[in-house]
Amino acid sequence: MYKSPIHVWLITGKPGIGKTTCISRIVYNIKSEGYTVGGIISREIRVQGERTRFELIDLITGESGILSSTNLDAGPKIGRYRINLQLLSKAGSKALLSSNELADLTMCDEIGPMEMFSPDFRRAIDIINNGQPVLGVIHQRLNDPLINQIRSSEFVKIHEAILENRKEIPDILTKEILKILESKNGKRENFESNRTR
Repeated sequence: MYKSPIHVWLITGKPGIGKTTCISRIVYNIKSEGYTVGGIISREIRVQGERTRFELIDLITGESGILSSTNLDAGPKIGRYRINLQLLSKAGSKALLSSNELADLTMCDEIGPMEMFSPDFRRAIDIINNGQPVLGVIHQRLNDPLINQIRSSEFVKIHEAILENRKEIPDILTKEILKILESKNGKRENFESNRTR
């Protein structure tokens, strides 16, 4: 099985700093090079300027569902939001496992308090141990044995997004990920040369 010293890249940082924006740019860059990206990404939904729910999107199928909302009647609660545990356990974990089999890079946005409520999702996160490239967002202050184990793994590299570096992170990680993908799948055109055309 293919192995790399670093094959998992995680972005952390304060809420609203732009973590999802960073990984969205990285996904665009990687796909522009002809590689496939699967997994999940979450997107906030606002109504009249107020954030009311989060949507979970499967990057391979394009299917989506409400991950959490202020209007759900059931499910574990974090702050104002109730979690759609059924969606997270079935669609979220399935998307990660499918991506691990079908895609060049697996995205996981995010690994946080909501996701830790699902045993199925927690098991699916084990994909980081099989050597395939994974890009994700990890909650900055979450204290959980599984998360602590991930943070301390020798094959995981964590970047903290702050105002001073958040615009640089996408290019830095794109280069690192492409280097791994090229060594695994064969040489592709250099990202830097394509970016400057």
